Amino acid sequence: MTARSTLRDLQGNLNSLSDLQRKMSSGKEITRPSDDPYGASRALELRGELGGLQQYQRNVDDGTSWLDASDTALGKIGDAVQRIRELLIRTSTDSAGPRAREAAAEEIDQLIETIKQEANVQYAGRYIFSGTATDREPYTLGGADTFNGNTDGVRREIGPRVELTVTTDISGLLGNGTAAADDGLLHTLRDIAADLRAGEGDRLRGTDIQRLDANFDRLNAIRADIGARTNRMVIADARLASLEENSIRLLSSVEDADVPKTLIEYTTQQAAYNMALKAGANVVQNSLMDFLR
Repeated sequence: MTARSTLRDLQGNLNSLSDLQRKMSSGKEITRPSDDPYGASRALELRGELGGLQQYQRNVDDGTSWLDASDTALGKIGDAVQRIRELLIRTSTDSAGPRAREAAAEEIDQLIETIKQEANVQYAGRYIFSGTATDREPYTLGGADTFNGNTDGVRREIGPRVELTVTTDISGLLGNGTAAADDGLLHTLRDIAADLRAGEGDRLRGTDIQRLDANFDRLNAIRADIGARTNRMVIADARLASLEENSIRLLSSVEDADVPKTLIEYTTQQAAYNMALKAGANVVQNSLMDFLR
């Protein structure tokens, strides 16, 4: 009876040593749910929270890149508008001859195509100014000035029940061309080119430049809105990074083993096991009858 009790105690010590060795090799306090049912449940919950935070961060990164691409394209459109304004001021005077105005009109025609090309910019294979119709280019190069997308917004979830629109309604700026007579940028530019060819100096110096400036102001307002949304993304990214760091720290406190402490426990347990093994050798006397049992 004493021998069996001694063997049982030795086996228990050996199991404890095995558990401590597994903790040291894995670096984890919990390697299976039975090690700590509550801790395992808490770790699972924290991993779920961490996965959600990382998904929000990916959404923020995607949204920020989308907004950056939009602002870059609008910046190039702004450069084209400023060039057109320079041409308009230079050729709207009575001293400008038909040849100079025709050359300016031809350059404006090319700049219109440049503007439409920037409106058709893509990010990750998607047209960023087409609303939710991201597989459809907003404007047809060399064709009509009609907007081909929609005004629905693409949104990104950047937190629990927090969504931010990453698309920009460019049709509110460029419009649908001369046929729509909407005073959008394309309609205005087509009229300017036509007035240059017709030698309409009064219109060029008056309503044409006023309409162009109004569209440029609208462009700047859109870029300001994009800047505000980008700032929200930056703030969200910083907040999510902080929350992720906190979740990782909490998860580590639940899952990760205290290696120095575990090493001390292992050394102590090993010494106790060796002592028990020596003491048990004097108690356990194997005989033929022990094997027959």
